[in-house]
Amino acid sequence: MATTNKYDAVIIGGGHNGLVCAYYLARAGLTVRICERRGVVGGAAVTEEFHPGFRNSVASYTVSLLNPQVIADMRLADYGLEVVKRPISNFLPTEDGRYVKLGGGLERTQAEFRKFSNHDAERLPAYYERLERVADVLRDLAIKTPPNPRGRLGAGISAFSQLWPVAKGSPELHQDVLDLFTKSARGFLEPWFDSDPAQAAFGFDAVVGNFASPDTPGSAYVLLHHVFGEVNGEKGAWGHALGGMGAITQAMRRACDNAGVEISIDAPVKSLSVEDGAATGIVLESGDEIVADRVISNVNPKLLYGKLTPQDALDPEFSRRMKSYRCASGTFRMNVALSELPDFSCLPGKTASEHHQSGVIIAPSLDYMDRAFIDAKSDGWSKKPIVEMLIPSTVDPSLAPEGSHVASLFCQQFSPELPDGRSWKDAREAAADLIINTVDDYAPNFKKSILGRMILSPQDLEEKFGLIGGDIMHGAMSLDQMWAARPALGYGDYRGPLTGLYMCGAGTHPGGGVTGLPGRNAAREILKDAGKRMRA
Repeated sequence: MATTNKYDAVIIGGGHNGLVCAYYLARAGLTVRICERRGVVGGAAVTEEFHPGFRNSVASYTVSLLNPQVIADMRLADYGLEVVKRPISNFLPTEDGRYVKLGGGLERTQAEFRKFSNHDAERLPAYYERLERVADVLRDLAIKTPPNPRGRLGAGISAFSQLWPVAKGSPELHQDVLDLFTKSARGFLEPWFDSDPAQAAFGFDAVVGNFASPDTPGSAYVLLHHVFGEVNGEKGAWGHALGGMGAITQAMRRACDNAGVEISIDAPVKSLSVEDGAATGIVLESGDEIVADRVISNVNPKLLYGKLTPQDALDPEFSRRMKSYRCASGTFRMNVALSELPDFSCLPGKTASEHHQSGVIIAPSLDYMDRAFIDAKSDGWSKKPIVEMLIPSTVDPSLAPEGSHVASLFCQQFSPELPDGRSWKDAREAAADLIINTVDDYAPNFKKSILGRMILSPQDLEEKFGLIGGDIMHGAMSLDQMWAARPALGYGDYRGPLTGLYMCGAGTHPGGGVTGLPGRNAAREILKDAGKRMRA
């Protein structure tokens, strides 16, 4: 017989944003329950053993965007979270047998750029300065609730207030904001840099989790989205959570436990309960019903409104808009167990060095990235895929047996839907082999050093983590699906189309990445509606 429970709030999905939202609500005195489909909380930010003795961050794989206020409020360091910074940001082998290193200080990166172009080295300080000014605007915007046009005058005042830092800025800031939000990555980068390595070093961020070419208008914004983070107070830095990305969400879980949040795992949600235009709770696939004053979704909006919400409860126009909500990040993830470190032809050596501890990017030019997208659009995946490889065991030996290593391979471009009716179930092994051969072209010992591998095609990402279309961002990060229009215009303030229904996932502002900000921002609005204040 089904059981009934009553809470102030129930959250669908125990990913990091759901945990963040639950924490703030519980700290303000609400009774909160999280229902997570899988047997572990964390969503895509989890650490799992994928080969005997080898553990890794199986989906989300690196740290930078996690908001420092979230870290402080939830006291994540007290619950065991420790993040170490990469010694350099990235290492890019080139097709002519050379390489460029990015990071480790301005002068070091300038010296690397001088190997290819004195002009690019001289331009670098101004580029960093201009990009950081826009990133500061984005950091400020990311912690605010987007205006709701239905609020009329109030919305206008809110929009003006949020955009005022841009309006009062310099003409250069005005132009840079316009360029970054509308131009392609190539259109933004080519006026700054001449050489392929310099353009590729920055252009790679424009295609991370973005099923698009660096020539696609709007791809410059995705570049910006990946640079507004920080590690241990250093802006723009990238790092590794000791114990993998699961260390973040397990620390969050402990914070939630102490705040009184009730967490249910292996508790997939079947549907929302709706009465008279209001969300009144959820029904689990087990048949259990949970009654709540507020239902908060941490899943992709397309899943929430296409599967979990009764269609007769939604306005037809809203349903039409949600059906056209675009999800496709072009992502293919692999985790590999290695007997030894990659020995790169351009920088030989199998002893752990700073390039092994960085993000190794195989995408030597914007043209290479463009061809990868064109291939994927026509054939389903790239003939020469874009690959970022991280080897976290070089800074975190707990992930692999002594002398061995684990590597994360984050790969683009791979279409969520293959042409000619083909299935990823049949194609995943061939695509994985292609990725390994691509890395092997630059590090010839790579293929033979592989002891085991875990493959996550776009279809696997959807089935394992609920990422529709394999979209790690919970929706394309394009201008028509950002800020007040994420996931739809009129619903960018974390409130859904039903009374008592809210959204707190990456399908809301400020979008994808392990930031915690959708969860925090949503909690603020939920508490505002409840007449309560946020508490750390």
